[in-house]
Amino acid sequence: MMSLRLPDELTRQLDALAAATGRTKSFLAGQAIRDYIDREAWQIAEIQQAISEADAGDFASDDEVNAISAKWKRNAG
Repeated sequence: MMSLRLPDELTRQLDALAAATGRTKSFLAGQAIRDYIDREAWQIAEIQQAISEADAGDFASDDEVNAISAKWKRNAG
């Protein structure tokens, strides 16, 4: 397993969170890494899908963009 050195402030925050939740620092760090990886994987998948749609010429029409713009303007007050 890889060892990682954290900045002192982050270590203190992790210690406090572990004490408050009754979880180990390893558990909390692992959960944080899982959450980060899940979020990044989702974002990359969305970007790849958007690129595929753009490559296929799948863009909103002027009417669709104008309708959404008008909706936001109405809801903004």
